[in-house]
Amino acid sequence: MGRQGNSSARGTSGSSSVRKPSAAVYRRRRLVAGGALLLVIALVVSGFALAGAFKGGSQQASSTQPSPTDPASANPAASATPSTSTSATASATASPTASATPTCNQNLVTVTATTDKPSYGPGENPMLTLKVTNGGKVPCEVNIGTSQMEFLVTSGSDRIFSSKDCQASSEDLVKVIAPGASETANFPWNRNRSTDGCKEVAAAPGGGGAYYIFTAKLGSRASPKAVFQLN
Repeated sequence: MGRQGNSSARGTSGSSSVRKPSAAVYRRRRLVAGGALLLVIALVVSGFALAGAFKGGSQQASSTQPSPTDPASANPAASATPSTSTSATASATASPTASATPTCNQNLVTVTATTDKPSYGPGENPMLTLKVTNGGKVPCEVNIGTSQMEFLVTSGSDRIFSSKDCQASSEDLVKVIAPGASETANFPWNRNRSTDGCKEVAAAPGGGGAYYIFTAKLGSRASPKAVFQLN
């Protein structure tokens, strides 16, 4: 009975002989753990900083580099350069084609003379009108330029006025006139006299109810007489 009591006493004393870590060891362990945690936090923060730096650098590069697919940004002068029209060049270099319209037969061309009024009061100027009509059955060309026209005013045998007397220059004007169609030309007459060569004439045609004759001419064609009165 006594041995059993000794044995039990030794077991109890052996278990109580295990030593716990001291307070200094606990402090060292906490310091090591805290330092490791601070190192991890520092690495995470630096990683975010590096990512932001790379991201900012790529945005700056994309803003300064023009897109290769944008021709205006790749070459700013290209948008300011005007384009050349090819149609204008083609029309300028194209050779003119000959007109297929025939010249009017003079026997089928009618020239008429009219005035805007049959009688004019003092100070009123007559408007003389020359009309050319194509009496043929097909369109044809007629030269109705000032080189062919003449507005002639007479009184009996007295030649009063001609538009050719003081004409500074003359020109051709070819028009295509359809069958039955007409072209007209107007001439305002200032109730003055003229002579061949545009010599100065002091006398003016008289009024007082005198009658005058207007004849329109186009080349070799002359109109019937148109009578009007000056008061």
